[in-house]
Amino acid sequence: MRQRHPATASSEHLVIVGNGMAGHRLVEALLARPERPARITVIGAETAPAYNRILLSPLLAGEMEREALTLRDAEWYAKQGIELVLGERVETIERSARRLTTDAGRELDYDRLVLVTGSHPARPPVLGLELPGVHVFRDLHDADALARAAEQGSNAVVIGGGLLGLEAAEGLRKRGMQVSLLQRDDRLMNRQLDLTAARLLENELRGRGLDIHTDAQLERLEADANGLVCAAHLAGGTRLAADCVVVAIGIVPHTALARTAGLEVNRGVVVDEWLTTSDPAIHALGECCEHRGNLYGLVEPIWRQVEVVAERLCRPNAEGVPGYVEKPTATKLKVSGVSLYAFGPTEAEPGGHEVLSYRDPQQGDYRRLLLRDGRLEGAVLYGDTASGPWYFEQALAGRDLTACRPALLLGAADAQLLLDDALNESPQRPAKEAA
Repeated sequence: MRQRHPATASSEHLVIVGNGMAGHRLVEALLARPERPARITVIGAETAPAYNRILLSPLLAGEMEREALTLRDAEWYAKQGIELVLGERVETIERSARRLTTDAGRELDYDRLVLVTGSHPARPPVLGLELPGVHVFRDLHDADALARAAEQGSNAVVIGGGLLGLEAAEGLRKRGMQVSLLQRDDRLMNRQLDLTAARLLENELRGRGLDIHTDAQLERLEADANGLVCAAHLAGGTRLAADCVVVAIGIVPHTALARTAGLEVNRGVVVDEWLTTSDPAIHALGECCEHRGNLYGLVEPIWRQVEVVAERLCRPNAEGVPGYVEKPTATKLKVSGVSLYAFGPTEAEPGGHEVLSYRDPQQGDYRRLLLRDGRLEGAVLYGDTASGPWYFEQALAGRDLTACRPALLLGAADAQLLLDDALNESPQRPAKEAA
């Protein structure tokens, strides 16, 4: 039996295109509000209901069952009175008629529309990339295909040394494959890590058996007599055997539907502070959107976008509804069992930053802090990341940490004690409070 909607719910028909993590998060946010639209339809191109893509890596490694990834099953949507359409892709949007059509011929009218179409894997311009045996690692279908490839072959080449490439490489290694990983930069995870942390990570992964090539330039992929990929050729003459190849070099926003509909598109679907597109009846959020030139791939800013859109959909005419504002974000990751935490610049500006660093080779811990005029601007933590949120909090507050500089690398507790002592001894505080 479907649940009754509150009497205050809007009578509008809202259609959400995209049943990924962001689309599902929006559904959850709307259901928490009494003014939500009474009729909500969710359309997903995949045949499975929304699932946690972050857990694709342990799924590939054989460390997790498929069912553990599901966020909500189809029955849950039905109980909430939400129409869930799976396995259909929206092909056209008639904005003047406020109607969309799927590849199955389904037509739906809408009052408001939200595009949460996500992204697709970027593909480098490399000869042979179209060969059978070349994969991406983005969804359940990809994870299944790679698991089958691991059963049938022994050598894999992974292109890309970011988070997704590392997780794909580790997953295939745990499946028993010999894996070569190619990174065109001089270090792994070059956007998050400085050179020291990247080398620590590289050494750890090499010790597990991964064959890592940094500064690697992929020239072409080779096919065998049956037309299947069999090797990767690097500049300089290196040939790497490959029964399968995984491309994991980044993502590109899904904008084809928005372009066809005539919406403003740059690199992503262009939106304003309320995540509204050039059509006031259509919003876009997540990996498919572009706000003030920024694209998105991290959970934190996308979750904030969800709250903005949910509030706008439930109170479209309310004054003072806050818009989306860019905020600094910290990256907290667990890469193949190694904890990392980073924010701010990865490299020190010569003459601009004071660099504090600490390394404990025995424990596998490393910290590097970048300060300017006593204020923290960037940090990289490898191994023990417990103090990461405290460092980030100080950076956001722009707090002068000169008083606790001697203890900064020891961690949050010691540094905070020195800060508190300095505050208690400050002559500018009222006498009663200082006492």
